Amino acid sequence: MAQSISFPPLSAIKPAANQAANTFASVGARVLRIEATGLELLADSLGAQFDTAVETLAAVKGRIVLTGMGKSGHICHKIAATLSSTGSPALFVHPAEAAHGDLGMIAKNDAIIALSDSGESAELTSVLDYARRNAIPVIGITRNAASTLGEASTVVLQLPAAEPACPLRLAPTTSTTMMLGLGDAIAVALMEKRGFEAEDFKEFHPGGQLGKRLQRVQDIMNRAEALPLVTVDTPMQDVVLEITAKRLGCAGVVDEAGNLLGIITDGDLRRHMQRDLRDLTAAHVMSRRPKTLKPEAFLADALSLMENAAITVLFVVTPAGKPVGVVHIHDLLRAGAA
Repeated sequence: MAQSISFPPLSAIKPAANQAANTFASVGARVLRIEATGLELLADSLGAQFDTAVETLAAVKGRIVLTGMGKSGHICHKIAATLSSTGSPALFVHPAEAAHGDLGMIAKNDAIIALSDSGESAELTSVLDYARRNAIPVIGITRNAASTLGEASTVVLQLPAAEPACPLRLAPTTSTTMMLGLGDAIAVALMEKRGFEAEDFKEFHPGGQLGKRLQRVQDIMNRAEALPLVTVDTPMQDVVLEITAKRLGCAGVVDEAGNLLGIITDGDLRRHMQRDLRDLTAAHVMSRRPKTLKPEAFLADALSLMENAAITVLFVVTPAGKPVGVVHIHDLLRAGAA
């Protein structure tokens, strides 16, 4: 039997008496706080059933099929997209279309995630029957574990009876927000289960800024003759010439073995303007222990390091500390990563 969960009757819900005081911003804030409370309740409710659901989905040899009607169906589209982009191939099957041939999109080595707030969406019947006949696991996401969906599911992830943000209790609000959050939780848990890393993410996101930020530093760095390098005893007048010639706004200072000891930037030159630079060598002016990157670092790492350290240039070094490249903020801009 379906479990009955009641909310206050519509007659008990009245509009605000002082509409002027009830600003749109306050309405929006109220909605977000109600939905945030629903997410907190959902987070607190996760336990062994969630673990079982993730293990079940991780063991799937085929794809993860998302299905749901109405607003739940729209949430399914987003969850399927998130799963697919994070290493768990997924697709959406419309439950009403399933009974007219689209059941053929669901293979016997797939798994199904079915969404329904009440658990009584009649359109899900054909999908659930098909899953039962073919021993396809079903992860049911519903507020009512005793519903038709709940009883037909291999694993039930029950949504808590959280307050709807819609004052009429009609438009799906908190329930769909919880479904969306639960989908993200499943996707991230599967990522960690499968050891999905940034390099894998790049494989599925070659376009857009995400793809550009996941390029390697070694792909865009200035190298070889373009490297501005001086030794510790190089006179500062020659250091200035090197900085000017290489046009990267800096010079790396190396020891006799070629290891990077420090860096001299335009800022270092300005800080020593009151001194006679002709009497100084690179060792007197350089900043020691400069920020560096490895060649295989991502452009996103370079951008983050520059932003956090408030700098515009980084030397790229080998594990032994020898400079093999330089990356400037302008290089990141040209690559589309900044």
